[in-house]
Amino acid sequence: MRHARRTARRITRLAAVGGLLCGSLLVTRAIANEPGTSAPPVPVGERLVAQLGAARTAGSWLGADGRTVVAVTDAGAAADVRRAGARAEVVRHSMRDLRSAAATLRAAPRVSGTAWSMDYGSNEVVVRADSTVSAGDWSRLAGVARTIGASVRMERTRGTFTTRVDGASPIFASGGRCSAGFDVTDGRDAFLLTAGHCGPVGTTWFARPGDATALGTTVSGTFPGNDFSLVRYDDGVPRAPSDVVAIGGGRGVRITGAADPVVGQRVFRSGSTTGLHSGRVTGLNATVNYPEGTVTGLVQTTVCAEPGDSGGPLFADGLALGLTSGGNGNCDAGGTTFFQPVAAAMTALGVRLTGTSGDDDAEAGAGSGQARPGGDVAPSAPPAGSEAGAPGGGGTGTGVGTGTNMGGATDTGDGTASGTGTGADTGPAAAISRVVSTRSVGPGLLVIGGSLIALVAARSMRSSRRGRGAW
Repeated sequence: MRHARRTARRITRLAAVGGLLCGSLLVTRAIANEPGTSAPPVPVGERLVAQLGAARTAGSWLGADGRTVVAVTDAGAAADVRRAGARAEVVRHSMRDLRSAAATLRAAPRVSGTAWSMDYGSNEVVVRADSTVSAGDWSRLAGVARTIGASVRMERTRGTFTTRVDGASPIFASGGRCSAGFDVTDGRDAFLLTAGHCGPVGTTWFARPGDATALGTTVSGTFPGNDFSLVRYDDGVPRAPSDVVAIGGGRGVRITGAADPVVGQRVFRSGSTTGLHSGRVTGLNATVNYPEGTVTGLVQTTVCAEPGDSGGPLFADGLALGLTSGGNGNCDAGGTTFFQPVAAAMTALGVRLTGTSGDDDAEAGAGSGQARPGGDVAPSAPPAGSEAGAPGGGGTGTGVGTGTNMGGATDTGDGTASGTGTGADTGPAAAISRVVSTRSVGPGLLVIGGSLIALVAARSMRSSRRGRGAW
């Protein structure tokens, strides 16, 4: 009999330990499934470029293997780069040369439909002209390029460089429609950060066409030159503080801060017209001559966009990177899209992402990066085999109404995501459920709790038997 009781206690202990392991695995797996929490790329390249200077370097980028590459102009700088653990590539033109070339292009007569950026990989300033540029303007611009020399390359491109105002969008004004960007705060009021070309100061925005109550009013911004604006949410708009945004499929991503992108980095863009798409950063400090005016300091990418996507968020690894400005092409044929760097915009406007460190006003607005209402943004590296869709009619996060998300999107292999299906997401509870899979966490915690009770019971049985001399 004593042997049987001892065997029962051992079985109980073993079952409890097994339960603890299984429960821990369930919880760990649920937390591991949270997208967008990987660490951002270490800015080794930026640090080396700053240390070595513009005369000895010509930019940095992430290689196909994920390793940092730094363009240098001499063997000594190459040795310093290699000692720092990065790969060095000796080039002909320094950053100083490339900047001088770009300055000369800016000083030339403006030609609408042209754009240029520094291509660190080819060590050139690449000038692109769209289909609206006449043969005469192309010839004159080519003449400017010849005076600069071999550091400039001229290219023709399809389509036209335009801003992306028109089309279906979650925020509406009399002058156009745009996508929401990121929720920000100055510590007192709640704001929406979006593209500057969406509307001048004084523009009144609505969450839906025909709404009697305004979403907010543009109070600051700049375009052309830069491309950002600040919309102050009206006091009557209900807000739920959260730093979680849905990405479709019941998942969410947390925006933890803002950063500047790196050439070669994989990035995601969310827009209310075309949803979620991804691509690579191909250039920084780009200049685009839109019909409305020239914008400088933009991020150039291979991510597609279409009218209505303007102002939508660009981000990766849980970090806000930019606001959709404009570009050419579409999401069927592909194209180039330019983004206003979000860090520079927030610095100029004196705001920060809602929910990030230093936020002392819990009621200041919905989570940073939250696309209001019901809009989604995307992680830098979603689980293999699927990517969440982005908004289709939501995207501004006022906390009113219900946003509709495109769900079940599938990675097409070319950096885009597509899919159909709908899913509503509103309120803090829905936001929490998107961050962590409660279907895994709940059962896991129950298993752990039951296992702990079993261990305590086995311990009590043993103590009881000792008290009666059974042990």
